[in-house]
Amino acid sequence: MEHLLILFFATFAAAFTASAFPGLLNMNAAKTSVEKGKTNGVIFGFGVATMVMLQAYIAVLISKFLDKNAEVVDMLLKIALAVFAFFAIYFFFAARKGRHNAIKKVKTSKKNSFFKGALLAALNVLTIPFYSGLNIMWKASGWIKFEASDIVTFIFGAGSGTFAIMYMYAIYFNKLEKKNNSFSSNANYIMCGLMVVLFMITLFRLYFK
Repeated sequence: MEHLLILFFATFAAAFTASAFPGLLNMNAAKTSVEKGKTNGVIFGFGVATMVMLQAYIAVLISKFLDKNAEVVDMLLKIALAVFAFFAIYFFFAARKGRHNAIKKVKTSKKNSFFKGALLAALNVLTIPFYSGLNIMWKASGWIKFEASDIVTFIFGAGSGTFAIMYMYAIYFNKLEKKNNSFSSNANYIMCGLMVVLFMITLFRLYFK
């Protein structure tokens, strides 16, 4: 039971942090809230979270396959090292420069807020690799055992962490908008820190088994 709590909060924190940086999904949750009302913004976020849970389940299936092929896992972990290092450096310099890029927004229908959220989330091709890599690292840490309870906990943690940040954007967008530059810079530092942590975990997984 204890490892399930650790698994949930670790996955929740990773999903929350990964979704915190202003992007297509959370900014559209905010836009939907402003144009169609907060309820629709929340529904949009729920659609995003639902798709993320499906993607997290697919990531688990991929991770189960990779776990049975150690040589493939090692190769992917080496690639992950380079990816995490690149993004850590990218987010660090983005935070230092305090850059804020224009965020694309799409029109959302009141009746289709849920499906628009799910569709946009499905178009995010990085979600499955992210959760697949996260799943492999949690497996190496002993936090997930590919049992039904572990898988459900992982999926729910990913979905709830994503929904929490979508909810914040939908409900508190006006406050976030006033502090947009500061928020973006802080989000960049947070993402940089997350990439460093993932880099260290992957490094340990590769060379200090």
